[in-house]
Amino acid sequence: MIRILLAEDMNMVRGALVALLNLESDLDVVAEVERGDEIVDTALKCRPDVAIIDIDLPGLDGLTAAARLRERLPECRTLILTSLGRPGTLRRALSAQVSGYLLKDAPPKQLAEAVRRVAAGQRAIDPQLAVAAWGGTENPLTERENEVLKLAAEGAEAPEIARLLHLTTGTVRNYLTAVVAKLNARNRVDAIRIARESGWLL
Repeated sequence: MIRILLAEDMNMVRGALVALLNLESDLDVVAEVERGDEIVDTALKCRPDVAIIDIDLPGLDGLTAAARLRERLPECRTLILTSLGRPGTLRRALSAQVSGYLLKDAPPKQLAEAVRRVAAGQRAIDPQLAVAAWGGTENPLTERENEVLKLAAEGAEAPEIARLLHLTTGTVRNYLTAVVAKLNARNRVDAIRIARESGWLL
């Protein structure tokens, strides 16, 4: 029996996934969480074989949670289930060393098969997405530039970003100027759009 932890914040989707997985005689959902920051503690208590994690979770995003889960419970394999079919997001998932990456609009049988493959120590990644990811470009932004852009994308202005990151307002503006230049964007809004579409911003 393959023991599964499911992390999904939408109640109806989570309920449907649990029902779907429990139809399979060899799969058993032993825990459900709706927040990313609940994943590691729950997994340490119930010791699942596979964690199915949505990327866009409150509290902590799914990829960060997956990386932390790998550190604390390496025997639990992770399968990312998402509606984000962007190559850049898949590249981030692969760098977080997840075992599988499946889109939410995949046929139900594909999910059960992906769980079995991941539990067996294999990779389960949407093939079309994998091809697109390997053909894509790497994120040209530094970690600090990414942080600044993420806060800007959340609506923070330069003075607030400066306060949050313990920088001067001038330094934040310099970072944003560098980001716009690196992404060949027209302005900050365009830079945010480009980074999101590339999967560099969640």
